[in-house]
Amino acid sequence: MVSGVVLQLDILIQLKNRDNLKIITHAHVKKINFENKVAKEVEFWQDNDLKKVQVNKEIILSLGAIGSPQILQVSGIGNAEKLKKLGIDIVHNLNGVGENLHDHLMLRPVYKINGIKSLNKKINSLFGNLMIGLEYIFNRSGPMTMGASQLCMFAKSDSSLELPDLQWHVQPMSMDTLGATKNHEFHAFTPTVSNIKPTSRGHVSIVDKDSRIYAKIKQNYLSTDNDRIIAAKGLKLTRKIIMESKTFKKYTPEEYRPGVHINNDEELVTEASNYAQTIFHPVGTCKMGNDEMSVVDEKLKVRGLDNLRVIDASIMPKITSGNTNAPTIMIAEKGADMILKQ
Repeated sequence: MVSGVVLQLDILIQLKNRDNLKIITHAHVKKINFENKVAKEVEFWQDNDLKKVQVNKEIILSLGAIGSPQILQVSGIGNAEKLKKLGIDIVHNLNGVGENLHDHLMLRPVYKINGIKSLNKKINSLFGNLMIGLEYIFNRSGPMTMGASQLCMFAKSDSSLELPDLQWHVQPMSMDTLGATKNHEFHAFTPTVSNIKPTSRGHVSIVDKDSRIYAKIKQNYLSTDNDRIIAAKGLKLTRKIIMESKTFKKYTPEEYRPGVHINNDEELVTEASNYAQTIFHPVGTCKMGNDEMSVVDEKLKVRGLDNLRVIDASIMPKITSGNTNAPTIMIAEKGADMILKQ
């Protein structure tokens, strides 16, 4: 892992020194300017000074499923009716911009365990944190070398399915809100479970023509019956694996959350959703396709415009059935090939 990071840094240093690359920092894009639907320049703030850069060939938007639709919208590309209400001059009516937002939602049941230690008490302890740090400094091992999860698993919510629709990410620790609250004082682990083929759809909509104002993000998690059914099945399958399998029996697991007393599907999903969080896989807001809600074509060019492409996870029509990192890298590499062959 360390050698891989060093290699990537070495590549970045080489790229930084290329004659045909200029990196501008402390900058924030205002909008893209057009002439007759041809992208001509980018306006941006740098240290509160408004600047412009001219386009020689084309502009590549790679701001992700939240940022890319926001910049398109403030530049006059999107639902014309909505943009006019914000005082934005319309460049191109493209209703799909910002729509089709979807993500992997992780439900986070917590199970107490006995006879084995989780990381909870160690992380909560000043001495424990010191030992974690020393272990990393001297041995390059221990909790500081861990990824976000230590175990991943796929399964079907129904045996009739051709492919899995559930994914687990398991962590040897637990807390109420990931990254926001301290770990629990008891030993426990968190087998998060996600529907990797969600049908719920949300949107990203700007609320001001100033791109420095955050856009409104409406995820609409669990808004379809299908997603709620799959969520309940995922939670119950998790419970079955942990509470009924021989592997876990010796650790006398106890379902701390949502609680074994909850068996009704709807009640189970409602309780679990109180602690649900994103896995940070938002996609779809500038989807590729040829229908009326598509934003980019098969070459990732924005439909109806010239000199403008979107190359990031926002172009996925549907989310991948698993983590989105590798597929997004693939999109970037394929997009780069398209640009070079043009």
